[in-house]
Amino acid sequence: MPEPTKKDDGQPEEKVAPDSGDAPSENSFVVTPKAPSMKKSAETIATPKKDKDGDVTASTPSPPPPAEDGSTPKKLSIDHTNDSDPESTGGRKDSVWSLGDGHPSDETDKQTETPPLSTLLIEQPQSGSINVGGDITFVAKVEAKDLLRKPTIKWFKGKWMDLASKTGKHLQLKESFDRFTKIHTFEMHIIKAKENYAGNYRCEVTYKDKFDSCSFDLEVKEIPEGSLNIDIRSAFKRSTDGQDDAGELDFSGLLKHREHKQEEVPEVDVWEILKNARPDEYEKIAFTYGITDLRGLLKRLKKTKKEEKKSEAFSKRLEPAYQVDKGGKIRLIVDLADPTVELKWYKNGQEIRPTPKYIFEHKGTQRIMVINNCQINDDAAYSVTAGEEKSTTELFVKELPVNIVKKLEPVKTTVNERIELECEVSEEGAKVRWMKNGVEVPTGVRSRYRVKSEGTKHWLIIDDATKDDTGTYSLMATGGTTEAHVQVELKPLKILMDLQSATVLLGQPLKLNCEIYPGNVPGRWYKNGQLVQSSERISIMHRAKNHNLDIESTTIHDAGDYTFVPEGYTQTLSAKVHIIDPPRVHLEALNAQDNTVTIVAGNKLRLEIPISGEPAPRVVWMKGERVILDSGSRMRAETFPDHTCLTIDSAEREDTGNYKIVLQNEAGEDTASVKIKVVDVPDPPEAPLVTDVGGDWCTMTWEPPRYDGGSPILGYFIERKKKQSSRWMRLNFDLCKETTFEPKKMIEGVPYEVRIFAVNAIGVSKPSEPSKPFIPLAVTSEPTVLVVDDVTDTTVTMKWRPPDTIGAAGLDGYQVEYCIEGTDEWILANKELVEKTRYTITGLPVEAKILVRVKAINAAGASPPRTTQHSILVKEVIEPPKIRIPRHLKQTYIRKVGEVVNLVVPFVGKPRPKVNWLKEGQPIDKTVSIRNSDCDSIMFIRKAERKHSGKYELSVQVENHIDTATLDIQIVDLPGPPQAVKIEEVWGNNVALDWNPPKDNGNAPIIGYTIQKADKKTMEWYTCIEHYHRTCITVSDLVVGNEYYFRIYSENMVGLSESATVTKNSALIMKEGMHLKIPEYNDRDFTEPPAFTQPLINTFAIAGYNATLNCSVRANPRPKVLWMKNKMTIIDDPRYRMFSNQGVCTLEIRKPSPFDGGVYTCKAINDLGEAQVDCKLEVKGGFTFFELMKRGVPLHLIDKYMNESEKSESEKKGSN
Repeated sequence: MPEPTKKDDGQPEEKVAPDSGDAPSENSFVVTPKAPSMKKSAETIATPKKDKDGDVTASTPSPPPPAEDGSTPKKLSIDHTNDSDPESTGGRKDSVWSLGDGHPSDETDKQTETPPLSTLLIEQPQSGSINVGGDITFVAKVEAKDLLRKPTIKWFKGKWMDLASKTGKHLQLKESFDRFTKIHTFEMHIIKAKENYAGNYRCEVTYKDKFDSCSFDLEVKEIPEGSLNIDIRSAFKRSTDGQDDAGELDFSGLLKHREHKQEEVPEVDVWEILKNARPDEYEKIAFTYGITDLRGLLKRLKKTKKEEKKSEAFSKRLEPAYQVDKGGKIRLIVDLADPTVELKWYKNGQEIRPTPKYIFEHKGTQRIMVINNCQINDDAAYSVTAGEEKSTTELFVKELPVNIVKKLEPVKTTVNERIELECEVSEEGAKVRWMKNGVEVPTGVRSRYRVKSEGTKHWLIIDDATKDDTGTYSLMATGGTTEAHVQVELKPLKILMDLQSATVLLGQPLKLNCEIYPGNVPGRWYKNGQLVQSSERISIMHRAKNHNLDIESTTIHDAGDYTFVPEGYTQTLSAKVHIIDPPRVHLEALNAQDNTVTIVAGNKLRLEIPISGEPAPRVVWMKGERVILDSGSRMRAETFPDHTCLTIDSAEREDTGNYKIVLQNEAGEDTASVKIKVVDVPDPPEAPLVTDVGGDWCTMTWEPPRYDGGSPILGYFIERKKKQSSRWMRLNFDLCKETTFEPKKMIEGVPYEVRIFAVNAIGVSKPSEPSKPFIPLAVTSEPTVLVVDDVTDTTVTMKWRPPDTIGAAGLDGYQVEYCIEGTDEWILANKELVEKTRYTITGLPVEAKILVRVKAINAAGASPPRTTQHSILVKEVIEPPKIRIPRHLKQTYIRKVGEVVNLVVPFVGKPRPKVNWLKEGQPIDKTVSIRNSDCDSIMFIRKAERKHSGKYELSVQVENHIDTATLDIQIVDLPGPPQAVKIEEVWGNNVALDWNPPKDNGNAPIIGYTIQKADKKTMEWYTCIEHYHRTCITVSDLVVGNEYYFRIYSENMVGLSESATVTKNSALIMKEGMHLKIPEYNDRDFTEPPAFTQPLINTFAIAGYNATLNCSVRANPRPKVLWMKNKMTIIDDPRYRMFSNQGVCTLEIRKPSPFDGGVYTCKAINDLGEAQVDCKLEVKGGFTFFELMKRGVPLHLIDKYMNESEKSESEKKGSN
């Protein structure tokens, strides 16, 4: 960052800069700021502008061209402040650089957290605390030993505010690098801190893929009120001629210096011009007449435009403003209405006492204050008070221009001579500015220029002139400018021995020397245009005519063009120094074992290897005998000043191998070898082989893949799927280390396929080809309950039950084998499979003993065999017959007529018994079917009849042995009706009945009777009693005056008889001792028109809850009921339900909404007339217009609902 130029007195030196724009309200200057420390950079102050609300906004104008000394001047834009309004000026925060939104940060009170472990920062900024107006510096350091380039640093306030764009008067950022310690130092200077600078800050450092950051806090404390002594008037004080007593906010002198030629301007009243001008012309007028406090002037102008109230103390007030020339006299006059009132005069709020400068006069009612010898500090606001009243005015003091009396004269001289420029102005003590080539001459303590003034004369003195002093010098005063040209020539120089170019090995000493005449001429050494100074490593000596430059141990940076410049001469001595260094490949930077770099196939490899050598070596990459070019598409080699790079965009297996790096330059040659290993996922294995299959499992094997991808195989993943499906399912989540696997939990009978994935450290291979489809099948379990069914002299009959478990393969049949006792040979009894569970083994030797076993056969093979526990003797045995009557046949077997009779009677006996059936000693009817087998006999009657009832005898005979059993079968039917039902006696309200049992009881006993009665008028039958067992009964509680008939049903176990027997005569119940006389009646006319006995009632309903309306109507004939809403009939609307029961009419409204409110009418109509009743329904909790539209309610209903809502609200307000 360029350093600022200093003056002797420590004040900033001002230089006129070109205008940055035509806007009259913006005044721009190039200013070299006050520089108490060489670390500070030049200031940048933004130009304040007024927006439409009168607030000040900042805009930064474009910077001016750089100065000759290499520093970049900053542009300063002046904020015109009010020097006569202490309250407004002192309370304004005129910060031109803000770290936030103008308020103290909310994070100020946060507790500082312990910073995280740093990876780049070796020294972090620490939190600090300062008073308002104080300065503070935060420092961050980064070690650059392992860094090839300078790291990037950013400073933030809060979370996101980047402070790089906020540098200026109050913030400066600086960075430096120490070549010996290899440390980058970054500094942030905060100057004249304000309250809103407090808060949390963050520093971020980045370098390639490395990142580091830290946070720190700044606390800005307020200074107690007693310690703040701000003199606003002195801040706006304008300088007097020839004096340096201007306030820091006074720029009137600079405004005058902008004019190179002062012209005489006639006296004008600026105040009258401003009062008569348009507001958009104020800035132009202020710029034209040199008004510095435009903002304060506009405030005063605004006050003067207000209509003044009539004063009781003053008959004539002060004028709004007065103007006087500098050094002149002014009279301020007021007229008093009451001459006895005591007056007090004030200047900027401070009372004025009589002095030779301020003279008070009395003339009648006039009170006069005379101000003598007006100066710039008299430009202020004046006021006079009379009692409680006050009159104010403004005084403007106009400076007179300083003119040039004697101009500068041109000077021509040589180097090392004294230069003295003289000029005379019209006023003693006037402030002037010396310029060189349009840039202000620095006159600080260390400056080569001296400025002297005596009365009206001013001198610029250069004691030891140099060639650089040649130029145009000028003196600027407020009334004009004078300039003169200064020419400085160099003296001739003799070169006795010129500098010689040299080539030096890195680290070896370098010596440069030359001889010039005259010998006492000093000089300076430059390398590539930069000044070379002595240090521990560099030695510069001057002895008489000899000038030597020695470097103890050379580095790469020592190479370049060296120039010796004799001081004061135009001639220079030059030589080139070439530092050479043998090339070297720094493979240690790879940090790779055996210099082997491993890369995954398909990834991009960028291999950067540091190299060194001077001059920059030529780098060649080779793989085998092939040279890798820098123009390759996929693989290319690139060379940079400090490293070489091999790039492979997409690594392939073929890229594996040794790569050779060859470095060559004029100092030597170096080679190195790097091995690149490209690893990839393995090849897919071959299709697996399924070696064995079970019910829900299989056994599979496979071979390892041919290529393992350059990394050992870690294991395998196995997947399976159904053949018809496309969805593969992973079988193992832990790698299978072996090349065999047994999948389980498969569905039996479903075809499956399996495949394999090989896994190494890089990843998973592609899947193998699927195996051949296979179907998991299982053999059945062994047959059960194997027993001997029959034995003859040559045969054995076996029977068994099917297996408990039969898989998806089903059951194809059974295989029967036998083994003669004493041998181990099992002989197959059936050549073809037997589907039945019974088989007879034939061709057996008589009285032989055999063992028998049975296997269940399916597609999966034979099941485990079921073998008899004991041997079987092949010899027929006589077994006496035995009938095993079922339990339900040991008692009478009852069935209804028409039902099916199917009786199974089992028996045993060998050989096969003879079976014979008899019914009560006679052969059975042909309608009864008999079927016999070896073990049972079946009687079957398709449709039973009553004739099939009786006792049946069953006989079973084996040779001389016989067994018999008797079965009792009863076929029942409905009974017939009772006989001879008659009325025996009638007395009171009782009737005695009598009857006889039915002729046909339905082959079952009668279990009861059912008696019914019927009134002669209606002949509707009512049951008096059921399940009555006797054949006579007395029926009581009959109605007097009625005439009754009676009937009776008979009942057995089947049910009631199909018909009943009715009494021939009827029984009349008469009242004892009275004769019934039936009167004659005239029919009454019950017809009437509709009339509502209960009207509708006004109702309130809640939106979303069902509501009902009820009323009652009386009419004959039955009326037709209509419901209406707002005189519109409700028809087929699913939101309404209408009921009418016994004259009560109900209307149910389902989940009403606000638009369901209104007037409801119930109307009843019949042939004789009609009637109606009304009520009003109001639904609370309504919806807005938008909600109704969203629910899809028609517009006409919404409009109607809105009108009704407004009407109901107005009626409520009227009633209240």
